[in-house]
Amino acid sequence: MANPSPLRYPGGKYKLYNFIKELVEYNNCSTYIEPFAGGSAISLALLFDNVVKKVIINDYDYSIYSFWTSILNNTDEFIKLVIETPVTIDEWHNQKSIRENIYNHDPLMVGFSTFFLNRTNRSGIVDKAGPIGGLDQNGQYKIDCRFNKDTLIEKIQKIANYREVITIKNIDAMEFIQNDILQTRNSFTFFDPPYYKKGQGLYTNFYNHGDHENLAKTINTLLSNRKWIVTYDTSSEIKQIYSKNSSIAFSLSYTLQTKKSGQEFMFFSKKLSRLENESELINIIHN
Repeated sequence: MANPSPLRYPGGKYKLYNFIKELVEYNNCSTYIEPFAGGSAISLALLFDNVVKKVIINDYDYSIYSFWTSILNNTDEFIKLVIETPVTIDEWHNQKSIRENIYNHDPLMVGFSTFFLNRTNRSGIVDKAGPIGGLDQNGQYKIDCRFNKDTLIEKIQKIANYREVITIKNIDAMEFIQNDILQTRNSFTFFDPPYYKKGQGLYTNFYNHGDHENLAKTINTLLSNRKWIVTYDTSSEIKQIYSKNSSIAFSLSYTLQTKKSGQEFMFFSKKLSRLENESELINIIHN
């Protein structure tokens, strides 16, 4: 299916959907969990395809959390904003000002400003990129080229229909592991942390080296008996941090202004049953 998420996300992993779908089915998991939700495209597709009965998503970024809670719990109000808000540079400045003062606004307005900037900024980067076409709108593409209101409203309405089986959290990943993942049986968790090399330039909440080390230690210690995968951009530091886990290197096309083929790592928990046909579902470079 087409990407079901209303958000554009740098480093999004939706191209892995068929691989993860088969992995979840093969391991008979009924709940799918994402500690770094972002666009949550895979979570949504698994629900829509009836692969899992429930998803639990978490994002430490309050603005992303506000978006998800708004479309689930204030659906009509959010759609009204989509319909009535002009997609212009003047409005971009207005939404940017809300973004810069998120704690002075209610979650609906914070969620909408995040959505608006995600759809109108280059590569979907909310804080660290400008509008598509530039402030003078003299670029090849204009600010509204990724803002098809009818399509976006349709996506939002469909997601809202699943509100009873979507749980959203806004806590630190370490806390989420202990409070939610450990308490959920028969689950599959996809960890997609901020990129190691370029995270600071892409995400509002990025990790330093120590954060990545602590995450790996927590996953391998507390979740040694659970089913999960972790994906990262390739680096010798990450390879060392997860040296005790089986892994593959794979290529994944992604768009950050220009299309590139990014090589990434995937690490597996010991409890997870691996697919025999991995190479048919994912472009493996080496094991």
